[in-house]
Amino acid sequence: MRTAIATVCLSGTFPEKIEAIAAAQFKGVEIFENDLLSFNGTPADARRMILGLGLETITFQPFRDFEGMPEPQRSKVFARAERKFDVMQELGCDLLMVCSNVSPDSLGGIERAAADFHELGERAAKRGLRVAFEALSWGRHIHDYRDSWEVVRRANHPAIGLVLDSFHVLARGTDLSAIRSIPSDKIFLVQMADAPRLDMDYLSWSRHYRCFPGQGDLPIDDLMDALHATGFDGLLSLEIFNDRFRAGSTRSVAIDGQRSLIVMLDELRRRSGATLSDVEALPPKAECSGVEFVEFAVDERSAAGLEHALSGLGFERAGLHRSKAVTRWRQGEINIVVNADKEGFAHSFNITHGTAICALALRVDDAPGTVDRAGMLLDQPFQQPVGPGEMNIPAVRGLGGSLLYFVDRKSGLDRLWEVDFEPVAAGDLAGCGLKSIDHISQSMHYEEMLTWLLFYTSLLDVRKTPVQAVIDPGGVVQSQAIETHDGALRLILNSSQSQRTLSSRFLNELFGSGIQHIALATDDIFGAVERFKERGVDLLPIPENYYDDLEVRTDLSAEDMERLRASNILYDREGGAEYFQVYTKTLESGFFFEIVERRSYQGYGAANAPIRLASQTRLAVEAAASGI
Repeated sequence: MRTAIATVCLSGTFPEKIEAIAAAQFKGVEIFENDLLSFNGTPADARRMILGLGLETITFQPFRDFEGMPEPQRSKVFARAERKFDVMQELGCDLLMVCSNVSPDSLGGIERAAADFHELGERAAKRGLRVAFEALSWGRHIHDYRDSWEVVRRANHPAIGLVLDSFHVLARGTDLSAIRSIPSDKIFLVQMADAPRLDMDYLSWSRHYRCFPGQGDLPIDDLMDALHATGFDGLLSLEIFNDRFRAGSTRSVAIDGQRSLIVMLDELRRRSGATLSDVEALPPKAECSGVEFVEFAVDERSAAGLEHALSGLGFERAGLHRSKAVTRWRQGEINIVVNADKEGFAHSFNITHGTAICALALRVDDAPGTVDRAGMLLDQPFQQPVGPGEMNIPAVRGLGGSLLYFVDRKSGLDRLWEVDFEPVAAGDLAGCGLKSIDHISQSMHYEEMLTWLLFYTSLLDVRKTPVQAVIDPGGVVQSQAIETHDGALRLILNSSQSQRTLSSRFLNELFGSGIQHIALATDDIFGAVERFKERGVDLLPIPENYYDDLEVRTDLSAEDMERLRASNILYDREGGAEYFQVYTKTLESGFFFEIVERRSYQGYGAANAPIRLASQTRLAVEAAASGI
């Protein structure tokens, strides 16, 4: 299949869009008419620019309100079509996309529409051009691909074919079985778009919330399976209207589009077992069994404060790097690396962002294969010099310019602690009973959220949960979890359009997106809190009103309620499953820790998030007022 992208998907000027499309390794481009109209040059100039970047213009679109018009409008739309044909020939494009009529003046009737298209096909063929018909989901008379196919079938002209647009087909929940009987040579163009499930009119849904395959909730795979059954091997293009994309980086969004198609077609190849033209097989998605380590980039001053906080939470020094100012802190299966070295990536990261998490390392089944897959998905690989005898751990660039390392057993990368670190004599490392990393919460700019959702779901064998709207005193935060099926890896993605939320304020302090907090798991949260208190750890205070309400809403005993109050522990329940969570006060750069205990609970305590956010905001306001 030949893949392409429509210029309407991207922000920027027309030349910026074309350059980004070429940089993302597309070979075809759909020219959206408004982009050409705003271009300060002729269609011939556009053609030279497109060809010069190694691209081909596959479609000119959209041609609106064509079929079923009464006279004198009918004559006018044919005259308008002839002018579009002139532009197409100057562009070097042979396919005009016509979307179904939405004009209140249009007349219904399949035969009338078919006659119009037959005549348009005659006119197009004289110029060596073709026309493709698309059923808009909000079309006045034709809004179902089965009807648009019937128009094409009855038009019975070699220059007239069908457009299948995944949004228009899937948003209405249309049965897909009819696709399988459409001759593949009559499908001139397939346009792909995903979308979240929303209860709204089709026009608004389409114009603001489309996204790339894999970023939404529509059954894209089902449509691709039906399309594959036809033997289709033609033009497959992305057509996206999305407010986030319009606010995002032109090049980044173009790369996301290419990545989404690579994954979608690779998954089709795996399901069908067929060899698809122009589709290179990817290594499988990485199976992740957890987080091997979290790395903080610090300077000498902030290192002492962070290590004091870690010690209070029960972590102990477990190793010193053989050649760098890097310390390993450990508790249970949790490894936290404190990097205060004055050279290398972490040092540069610290200069830019201050004290912050600069890297995560994931335990995967095949680290080299994961990096190979990442490269084929256009992720950015990372390498830096390593000392003699030290481990070279494969990595790619992650959120906010941080690193995502991959460690596996079969390559021996799990030996990094014994190879790169000198052990430090320590006690039994029992600490405060923290056993593992439960989840990692990442805050990012609003326009980046779909990018990082696609980054993780395309690379790792994870599933996404529904988006949650979390109420912050400063606005609404969109929150979405990505997790493995067994919960070994859980990542929370947070973003907000408001600049006053805690998430957005963190971005301003960090000078970019990053990890805002880590949740650490324990089997005894009450015992952990008692040990924290003994060590002088400051926990986030929770208002008394919260516990008064909790007491009314639940059947917890008076003793249990008193223990929760005394420990500032938040509580949630789903059926018989229970969740306990407590937070440290915010540390430097807006980072904080969460401690959780799960009792068969699968969520993240979303009901408690507004209480936590309000408490953190109150403390921040008090600190600012006191000049701290």
